[in-house]
Amino acid sequence: MNRNELRKADINLMVVFETLMLERNVTRVAEKLFLGQPTISSALNRLRTLFNDPLFIRVGHRMEPTARAEEIIKHLSPALDSLSSALSLTHDFDPSISTMTFRIGLSDDVEFGLLPPLLRALRQEAPLVVFVVQHVDYWRIPDLLASGDITVGITQTRGLPANAKRKLLRHIRPCLLRADASDKPLTLDEYCARPHVLVSHTANVSGFADEWLAEIGRKRHVVLSVPQYSALPALLAGTDMIASLPDYTAQAMAAGGNLFCEPFPFETPTLDLSMVWLSHVDTDPAERWMRSRLEAFMSERDLLPVRVPKS
Repeated sequence: MNRNELRKADINLMVVFETLMLERNVTRVAEKLFLGQPTISSALNRLRTLFNDPLFIRVGHRMEPTARAEEIIKHLSPALDSLSSALSLTHDFDPSISTMTFRIGLSDDVEFGLLPPLLRALRQEAPLVVFVVQHVDYWRIPDLLASGDITVGITQTRGLPANAKRKLLRHIRPCLLRADASDKPLTLDEYCARPHVLVSHTANVSGFADEWLAEIGRKRHVVLSVPQYSALPALLAGTDMIASLPDYTAQAMAAGGNLFCEPFPFETPTLDLSMVWLSHVDTDPAERWMRSRLEAFMSERDLLPVRVPKS
């Protein structure tokens, strides 16, 4: 390997190139990097000269990469990850005086059920730090991590980028939430007969519970689909509707005293809640601190007993 070739390179150009590969739009790249469009256009011209290739071809409003650009990014992204990791070792992190902004991704159930106790602790430990929370789900988290919109995310996870790291935080125990008082949990027949509220970020009227019920030859009746868990307390109040949701979210809602959570009336598969981040921030002191706090407050602990209502 001829390292003299590195003398021709400008790290800033490489960052522009990687961002163009992600965004495929000069305007969005300029916004992402806080630069003017003429600066990005000039950088692209220099990149074309450096690599002796057009790199991107305009197709409508998008900049589609050439075959050489696709090949370059396979080598460039890991190199930038390694360089970022190396540079992060040059500084320490003191949460008590830091004014950093952390961008984290949380699914809606995690934000409602697990974020409040974490935030109370962090306000004492890191009073000047800013936290920006974005909504994530398993299908959005790879793109948000790759674009740098978040540096760590907590949700259920499926397909992840090759350079992603994952840590299991807890197993999710599904619970049901109800507003009417009773001294007995619902039976399976009662569960299927009740009207259900489904939380779906994609406006579906079918979810995991429907798949599980189908496996045992049963069905439920969803009468309402909403995009956020935070709406459930007001929606369930004074009705016979029930909702199925993760244990930590159900318990947080039941803590208010007007709702009651209880176990599912049938066995369900295990769902996992995981924390994910990309390898280039793995050794960054600030990011390591942030992940340690997320793990401390959002990993599995001794669960509170499920509260069954009594008449």
